[in-house]
Amino acid sequence: MSKVLSCLSVRCALLKGKSCRSSGAGCQKSFVQYSPTSAPEMPRCNFQPEEYKGMSKEQMIDIRKRNCNPMIMKVTYYKKPVFIHQGYMQWLWDVDGKRYLDLFAGVATVSVGHCHPKVTAATEQQLKKLWHTTNIYVYPPLHEYCEKLASYLPDPLKVIYFTNSGSEANDLAMLMARLHTGNYDIITFRGSYHGGSPQAMGLTSNAIYKYPIANGLGCTTTMCPDVFRGPWGGSHCRDSPVQTTRECSCSHGHCVANEQYIEQLKETLATSVPSRIAAFFGEPIQGVGGSVQYPKNYLKEAYKLVREKGGICIADEVQTGFGRTGSHFWGFQGHDVVPDMVTMAKGIGNGFPLGAVVTTPEIAASFTKGVHFNTFGGNPVACAVASSVLDAIQEDGTQQISLEVGTYLLTELAKLRDKYEIVGDVRGKGLQIGVEMVKDKVSRAPLSPEGMNEIFEDIKDMGVLIGKGGLYGQTFRIQPPMCITKEDADFFLAIFNQSLYNYMERR
Repeated sequence: MSKVLSCLSVRCALLKGKSCRSSGAGCQKSFVQYSPTSAPEMPRCNFQPEEYKGMSKEQMIDIRKRNCNPMIMKVTYYKKPVFIHQGYMQWLWDVDGKRYLDLFAGVATVSVGHCHPKVTAATEQQLKKLWHTTNIYVYPPLHEYCEKLASYLPDPLKVIYFTNSGSEANDLAMLMARLHTGNYDIITFRGSYHGGSPQAMGLTSNAIYKYPIANGLGCTTTMCPDVFRGPWGGSHCRDSPVQTTRECSCSHGHCVANEQYIEQLKETLATSVPSRIAAFFGEPIQGVGGSVQYPKNYLKEAYKLVREKGGICIADEVQTGFGRTGSHFWGFQGHDVVPDMVTMAKGIGNGFPLGAVVTTPEIAASFTKGVHFNTFGGNPVACAVASSVLDAIQEDGTQQISLEVGTYLLTELAKLRDKYEIVGDVRGKGLQIGVEMVKDKVSRAPLSPEGMNEIFEDIKDMGVLIGKGGLYGQTFRIQPPMCITKEDADFFLAIFNQSLYNYMERR
C-alpha cells in the first residue's frame, strides 16, 4: 500500500513540474498499472424508450426555479442536472435519449426495478377496479396485503398500520412507543436519518436536516458505533464482506470497539435521560448517514439495556428492508435481534408512496387510546402495488441477487480502496453499500465537497447515477434496484475507477 501511495505522490509531483529522483521508472510503472486501459462499454439493454416530445430543459429549469419551492433547487443533484424521461428495470433515460445505469434507485426506493412488468400490470389491474377508498370500509387489497406482509415478519410482529412515507411511519412509532410505555424519552444514533417531519426531525441527527425550531422534544442521541470514523474500530468488527483497514488485537468473538461503544450508550442512559425511557430507534445499517455499520453484537446488547429501562426497540427498515442486505429479508435479522416495532417505506412499494408500522398486538392496542385516521394509508392501489412487489422479490430472486452481486461489488470496491489514497472505507451488505472518501487514509478526514462533486459529476457524465451521504457528504452511496447484474457491476467498477483516476490526475 505504501508503495502505491508513494507512486501517486510522485506522479502528482511530476504533473506539477517537480523532480522525482528517488523512485525512478519503477514508480512510474506502478502508477500506470492502475490507470484505466480503455473506456468501458455500457451493458446492452433491449428496451426501447419512447421518444421524448415534452417541454425543453430550459423550460423545466425555469419552472423549477419560478414555481417550485426553492428547496427543490437546493436538493437538485449535479451542476448539470439529469432530466429523466423514462425508466425500465435498472435503466433510466434522459430527455435526450442518453441511457444511465441507476445505482441509487430514487434514494434506495425502486426495489425490484423501474416499471417492473409484474408491478405495472398489478397497478393497471387495480386502477380499473378501484382507485381509492379508506379504512372506514373493508376492501380486499388491504387485507390480502396485510396478511402477506405479516407472513414475512417473525412473531409477535404481526399487527400493521399503513402510512404514506417513512417519516410518517416513524412519527407514529414514536407516538405508539410513548403511549405503550408511559415514558417519553427516545434515544437514537448520532448521524442517523429517520425523516423530516416535525417529530421525526428530532430523531434525525444531522445538522443539514435540522431547522432552528423546536422539534422532536424528548429525543436524545448517543454515539454512533462507527468502526471506521469513530474513536474505536478494528479489523473484524462488522457483519460485512469488507472490514476496515484499522488494526486491532481482539481475539475471536471478542470486540473491544463494541465494548467501548456500549459503554457510551450506558453513559447516555445514566446522564442524559430519565431512569425510564420510551424507545430506542436504530437503522440496521445507517442509510443517509453513509451506510454505516456497527459492531456485530452492538444491537443485541443495546436492545437489552433499553428494555431494562422500560423502553421498546424500534428497527427503521426504510432502506434496509425487503431483501436489500442480501443475507436476510430484514436488516435486523443480520443482528440476531427481534425488535418490538419495525418501520418501513421506500422499497415496500417500488416507488409508490407507501409506508408501514408493524408491531405486536399489545403495543398496537395502545394506539386505540385515541383516534387516528389516515386518508391514503393502505390505499387499494398502494396495497396492490406492494403485494406485487413481494411477488416480484420472490419470483425474480432479488434477495439472492443482492447477496451475490452486492458481495461482488463490495469485494471489488475494496480493491479500489487499496489502490487509491482517497478511498478510505468500503462497507455494507448486499446492495446497501457505502464508499467513504477521505483526504488521506491516516487522518481519515473527509474529502472536500469540491472533490466529491468532481468525482460525482464525472461518474454521471460516464453514464452511472449514484448517491451521496454521510455527515459531511463524504460517502458515495450505492443502493440500486435489486435487479442489477454482474455485468452492470463491472461497468460501474470501471467507471468508478476511471473517475478516481481522473481526479488524481487533476489533483
